[in-house]
Amino acid sequence: MCALADANNFYASCETVFRPDLRGKPVVVVSNNDGCVIARSAEAKCMGIKMAAPLFQNERFFRQNGVQVFSSNYEL
Repeated sequence: MCALADANNFYASCETVFRPDLRGKPVVVVSNNDGCVIARSAEAKCMGIKMAAPLFQNERFFRQNGVQVFSSNYEL
């Protein structure tokens, strides 16, 4: 037997489960070693944040716009 689950904005959604204060706020999750964006909340998508956007090129934008940035947490 095999099962497949597809979840929208999975890593960003998981962060909001454990941090309800983040709901409705822009959230991005970055890859190993904090290299690039691997998940975005719907709010972050509306801000035009792209998948695979390099963190070092966007840190200032994230700070200025209140985007919450999290390192990937594969234990979730």
